[in-house]
Amino acid sequence: MRFDPTFLRRIAPVSLFFCTLTAFTIALPGPLEAQRLPATVRPQHYTLALTPDLKTATFTGSETIDVILAEPASSITLNAHDLAFKSVKIASAGREQNATVSLDKEKEQATFTVPNQLPAGRATLTIQYSGILNGELRGFYLSKTARRNYAVTQFESTDARRAFPSFDEPAFKATFDISLIVDQGDTGISNGPIISDTPGPAAGKHTLKFLTTPKMSTYLVAFLVGDFQCSSGEQDGVAIRTCSTPDKVALTTYGVDVAKYVLHYYNTYFGIPYPLKKLDLIALPDFEAGAMENFGAITYRETALLINPKTASINAKTEVALVIAHEMAHQWFGDLVTMQWWDNIWLNEGFATWMENKPVEAMHPEWNVDQAVVSGMDGTLNLDAQPTTRAIRARADTPAEIEQMFDGISYGKASDVLLSVENYVGPETFRQGVHNYLSAHLYSNATAEDFWNAQTTTSHKPVDKIMESLIAQAGVPLLTFGQPENGKVSVSQKRFYLTPSIQPDAAQKWTLPVCFKTNGDQQDCQLLAPGTTSLTIPPSALFFANAGGKGYYRTAYTPGDYAALATHVETSLSPTERISLIGDVWAQVRANKASVGDYLNLVTAVKSDPNFNVVSSALDGLGAVNARIASTPEEKDALDAWFRQTFAPEFEKLGPPSDSDSPDKKQLRALLFAALGEAKDPQILTQAREISAKYLADANAVDPNLAETALQISARNGDAALFDKLQKIAETSTNPEIQIGALRLLATFENPQLAQRALEYAVSGKVRNQDAAIQLAISLEIEKNRDLAWMFIQTHWNDVKKEFTPEMGTVLVGATAAFCSESARDDVSQFFSTHKVPDADQELKHAIERINGCIELRNLQEPQLKSWLASQPKSATSETAH
Repeated sequence: MRFDPTFLRRIAPVSLFFCTLTAFTIALPGPLEAQRLPATVRPQHYTLALTPDLKTATFTGSETIDVILAEPASSITLNAHDLAFKSVKIASAGREQNATVSLDKEKEQATFTVPNQLPAGRATLTIQYSGILNGELRGFYLSKTARRNYAVTQFESTDARRAFPSFDEPAFKATFDISLIVDQGDTGISNGPIISDTPGPAAGKHTLKFLTTPKMSTYLVAFLVGDFQCSSGEQDGVAIRTCSTPDKVALTTYGVDVAKYVLHYYNTYFGIPYPLKKLDLIALPDFEAGAMENFGAITYRETALLINPKTASINAKTEVALVIAHEMAHQWFGDLVTMQWWDNIWLNEGFATWMENKPVEAMHPEWNVDQAVVSGMDGTLNLDAQPTTRAIRARADTPAEIEQMFDGISYGKASDVLLSVENYVGPETFRQGVHNYLSAHLYSNATAEDFWNAQTTTSHKPVDKIMESLIAQAGVPLLTFGQPENGKVSVSQKRFYLTPSIQPDAAQKWTLPVCFKTNGDQQDCQLLAPGTTSLTIPPSALFFANAGGKGYYRTAYTPGDYAALATHVETSLSPTERISLIGDVWAQVRANKASVGDYLNLVTAVKSDPNFNVVSSALDGLGAVNARIASTPEEKDALDAWFRQTFAPEFEKLGPPSDSDSPDKKQLRALLFAALGEAKDPQILTQAREISAKYLADANAVDPNLAETALQISARNGDAALFDKLQKIAETSTNPEIQIGALRLLATFENPQLAQRALEYAVSGKVRNQDAAIQLAISLEIEKNRDLAWMFIQTHWNDVKKEFTPEMGTVLVGATAAFCSESARDDVSQFFSTHKVPDADQELKHAIERINGCIELRNLQEPQLKSWLASQPKSATSETAH
């Protein structure tokens, strides 16, 4: 599963001077009662026939389950939730018995009991039941457009039980025969291709039967009903389709092209051909996550799949390609081979997050995906350095605990650990280890130990010790290096916290590969064990202890070595290494081990860098300086003036947009344009209005990268006329990228009356409930709107909470982390103590921690910011335009 990249990327607009929400939160499961099924009954095969009624939002189901009993029993327990049973029969040893049904709503289980004991061996359950096509975006649910309803599914992690009684745990793999009885004129999509289409059984209906699936887990089953239309292709003998509602089918061709490339890439990389006859990618109007890796029938938010490549920004094309690659990686790593239990969900999500970058980088090397990967690692390191975090592998037994495992640790940290290990053993050796692991567990389940033991055996290196160290322990290692001398360097390690008042446990140590930069842009990797106090280093003109920026650790150098790095950052470090250094220095500022002035000097040093990701990383920290350290209008104005003085000339050097511009140049121009607009550059504000007007009149008339940022600037400073235009686009556009972009921008208007309109609109029922909480969260992120938004949320709580989907309530709670005062912290804590949001207790804890961290950061670094600003040339902190 992939969280919606449009949400993650655009939870707030591209902006220099306010912080965005953390891409993923950290979940810490609590000590709830386990809800596991007994292992004495194992399913072998399901036969499912479902008849959805899209008008009444109900469905009926007819099901048989072939099982094997390990021992005699009088009852069989499986999972069921919100289903009504009409009849249950169990046949065994030539005898069929009617079963009584008892339900445990809390455990989401049903127990079928028969009068006479069932012998060990084979048995068949025959079940007639009915259910509701719910509005919760989980299970078998209703998705709506203005024209009609659709019936679609989302089962990960524990919601197949809402659609059919099942052994709804990943280790209970089985095969599936699925039939859908649907209205004439509608079609159906499931895991396998349609093998028959027959009229009836009732008038106006037809029955679609799908090819038997491979052995797979219940959470990977999918069935979708409606008038979907598709674009088609073929690759390596596999039929590929990208599907949508009819009004958006013109936007499906990009997905087919990407999927064809990725399928061939993965067939080659894994050395194991894609195992199904077809692969469908389906965009759904209502979908909570970003995408879901159902075996052979991947589902997506519309924004995560449907774009017009001619008018889409590079960022949008990259994100869609990455999400497609992520879900397709799951077809091998997650679907073909599945984790034994949800405590190892990182095996699925971390691997897919790591793997998604490879085919996209090969398909589009000009996008510099490797730089974006290192930038993403920096964010994960910050997430993992919060006061409260968790180990990658953690206990998860109940549905609530399992859902909380889908966080930035399972995705981001797990991916970064795999990157670090791959860099240590070598890409080809690591690939062979992946192949060996998959080959050993085809159509089965596996554990973390299975994976790293395969890598250890293949590489003949201590991968097991490295991964156990990083998987089982929470937190980020900080490696502090002494002065290199005679081919050696002293090193110490301890846990790193962004909060300076927290003292780490001195006993916590890691086993890590540490890769030093050598002459000629190569690397020399050494193993750092818990007892290691020095490492051998290679000859190098510059001492840098994270070659390529791929190590999962922070670094600290002697003043002399850091000064040399800062001086030669543009000439002696690669772009990924610059990103890594920038992240390390900003982290040290947050931990009060470096001055904010040190960071701003480093930002100045990279101001002319031609790489979008390098400058973007630098400006991320600069935005936090403005939002989290500067507290007065005077400080913010001085920082804006310095930025204009420093970066306006760099923007001018880029010149006007040209078709011959590289992707980096296009994105860098858009980044600096947005940042200068945030810094209130009057010329940029004027240009933004002009570009926005042209783009709204004709999306083909303006570079989409620049248009996106121009609209963001214009909206922040916009009037009612622009608000009305964007609202109309949000309500009528059939291009999801444009439609959702316009919707998000409504929440960014700073005019108080328009900000109020945006808040009211978010809970009016005109915004899909998958998006409503995001709109409110964006308003909380914008400093000028924050108090208004918070007051609105409190005074309209009943309207707000009814818009929550199961996961989106936590998004809103997490957005309160944007506050930075004791009074706001106490207000947030008090409000949510009496207005509970389901499954958001940990998110509230993290939000409070981040507010406290902001308060501490401001107290420690604001005096240093004032001093640094005072030391700048007067023209750099007083001018108002370039």
